Amino acid sequence: MTDRRLLATRTLWAAQILTIPACLLFLVAGSVAWAVNDPGLYRNGFERYNTAQRSGITDADLIAIGAELRRYFNTGAEPLAVRAPIYGIEQDVFNEREVAHMYDVKRLVRGTYGVAVGSGLWILATVAAGFAIQRRGYVGTAARLAVWGGAVTLVAVVGVGLASIAAFEQLFLLFHRLSFANDLWILNPRTDYLLILFPGGFWFDATMRVALTSVLGAVLLLSAGCAILGYQRWQTHRQTAREQ
Repeated sequence: MTDRRLLATRTLWAAQILTIPACLLFLVAGSVAWAVNDPGLYRNGFERYNTAQRSGITDADLIAIGAELRRYFNTGAEPLAVRAPIYGIEQDVFNEREVAHMYDVKRLVRGTYGVAVGSGLWILATVAAGFAIQRRGYVGTAARLAVWGGAVTLVAVVGVGLASIAAFEQLFLLFHRLSFANDLWILNPRTDYLLILFPGGFWFDATMRVALTSVLGAVLLLSAGCAILGYQRWQTHRQTAREQ
């Protein structure tokens, strides 16, 4: 084996090791990005928690607020400026503290997008390099990476999901302390509309939605890898039987 080919093989091996956690990052970050941009998540949350009745904002205006928040996350527009009739009076929905916090949330959301794209590109580049170096012989390796990536994701997400069911408030509090360098996220649930529109139950539902989506992706990845490996073993046994 030439020095160049040896270097390529060792680099590919290292990249493959990192591909396993990359699967976890891609599935979770992708699920978060999907949830953030899914109008149904907002609509269902508003309906489930009687947000129109609690907030004094009509259902139609709540849907418009959700759309405005999604637009804010996906554009460079600053600062967040959302107006709507509250109990019939047109006014700003969010106060200065909430607007400042939403800037931090936007940065976090954009970072999640970056993780999803970066991990996805890493996986694609690694698999493409593997096939370029080993050709068809890389099919089995790619399948094993899918199995490991799916299994690690499944264990990690199910573990966090169960912990969330047992102690969601504590984990949600810890998440905020680790994610934000200030205390702007400490708001009043009676007067601040970020908490009136999006109560704790909404975030628990959103977390379970992300967990479920990630688990489904992990199961699909794991199943595909197992199917390919099973097919390869069947082919091997079939070839051995013919030779005998």
